[in-house]
Amino acid sequence: MSLPRYDQFINGQFVPSVTGEYFPLINPETGEVVAKIANSVGADVEHAVEVAKTAFHQTNWRTDKAFRVQCLRTLAAKMRAALPDLVAAESRVTGRPIREMQAQLSRLPEWYDYFASVVETLEDTVPPFGPGYLNYTVREPLGVVGLLTPWNHPLLILTKKLAPALAAGNAVVIKPSEQAPITVNILAALIKDSGIPDGIVGVVHGYGAVAGKALSENNQLGKIDLTGGTPTGRSVAAAAGHNLIKVAAELGGKASVLIFQDANLEEAVNGAVFAGYIASGQTCVQGARMIVPESMYDEFVEAFVQKVKQLRIGSPLDVNTDVGPMVSERQLNRVLDYVNIGVKEGAKLVYGGTAIAGNGWYVRPAVFTEVTNEMTIAQEEIFGPVVCIMKYRTEEEAITIANGTEFGLAMSIWTNDIRKAHRVASQLEAGVIWINDHHRINPSSPWGGYKDSGLGRENGIDCYKDYTQVKNIIVNTNPEPFDWFDGTGQAKRYS
Repeated sequence: MSLPRYDQFINGQFVPSVTGEYFPLINPETGEVVAKIANSVGADVEHAVEVAKTAFHQTNWRTDKAFRVQCLRTLAAKMRAALPDLVAAESRVTGRPIREMQAQLSRLPEWYDYFASVVETLEDTVPPFGPGYLNYTVREPLGVVGLLTPWNHPLLILTKKLAPALAAGNAVVIKPSEQAPITVNILAALIKDSGIPDGIVGVVHGYGAVAGKALSENNQLGKIDLTGGTPTGRSVAAAAGHNLIKVAAELGGKASVLIFQDANLEEAVNGAVFAGYIASGQTCVQGARMIVPESMYDEFVEAFVQKVKQLRIGSPLDVNTDVGPMVSERQLNRVLDYVNIGVKEGAKLVYGGTAIAGNGWYVRPAVFTEVTNEMTIAQEEIFGPVVCIMKYRTEEEAITIANGTEFGLAMSIWTNDIRKAHRVASQLEAGVIWINDHHRINPSSPWGGYKDSGLGRENGIDCYKDYTQVKNIIVNTNPEPFDWFDGTGQAKRYS
């Protein structure tokens, strides 16, 4: 049986790579090859950027705001209609339970509608300049921007970048993860049907070390926007610096979940388990670090483990599944290696952490207790269903533990004391703080990290602005003539 092939999307057409080569896509549930993906190389990336650059200059995309608004709203409507196909495909490719995918993807059209509204309503500025002058600013697109996206939230993370980039009038070249490319191609077809001019959006595939590297180093870009690991982010930011272009990078995370004595235990446990095991822990805001008061530690651990034991592991296409497989065998082995490291360093594995025999890359969710903040499993991003439960005595100690990592993407606080909630939130070193919740997002709400968790922000008006450049236009309205070299020797304003 021949396998389906997924090609690049360049100039409004699906085309093979210049080499004609394909690489296999493997189903994480079964371990079987289910598709072949075009193996894009540097020449493909260069071609895609050139096509995007031509489309940017030769179409009305960058100049006609009303047209962009119309296309973005059409794309949102088409995404809503295509949700069943997108949800099923994303679940198969990533191994994420279909219930998760339905909840997540059903919100994505909101991003295109939101940023269409930003285009319609965001006002330019008229800075004061003094008598005799009109001074105003306009925002213009950057040109061609490159988007490098990961496998764990293929469409969500792409949409957080793509919607504002298109709304601002840019052309875009996307390089999705080689492990989750299919839904990006489905989206590309919807983009063509929405009326966005050919060439404005391109998709190249291939491996990160080849196609991703070529895109991040391309000197024709106006911005590069990456979601990925921190080491990759450093390399991409260095390339952007060399080319003197904008860079945004949403990188690694190791989110802490701070539980306070006054929190409702059942609500806190339910929220903590959600934080730790949604997406099988394969998300950069995974609540991997539970920070629990010593006085309720045993009670919390008992309730937490009992809840984890009830999680249903199974096929990602089953609506009753809570935890699906790891995305790859490599990711499974990474999780198992960290479990072994945790045990060797003295943490207590009280549940899970073992591979499940059979097809696919399944692992039982792991719970570690007696963890100290210096342990490897408490510090390094595992990107899997491994949770560490640590204890503290004072509020100050809890904050110190929470801030005691190199990452600062997100954290959550569980308390019924409103003063404490805001007091603690103000001291946490992270870009996103949830209070009595975790892993919530909205197109208007800024998303990004402190420290090694990245640069810049996704979502919101600031993100839209970062996909633009400001042009300042200064108009002399003074009827009096100006001649600096009039021979009078008088000082006049010229700056």
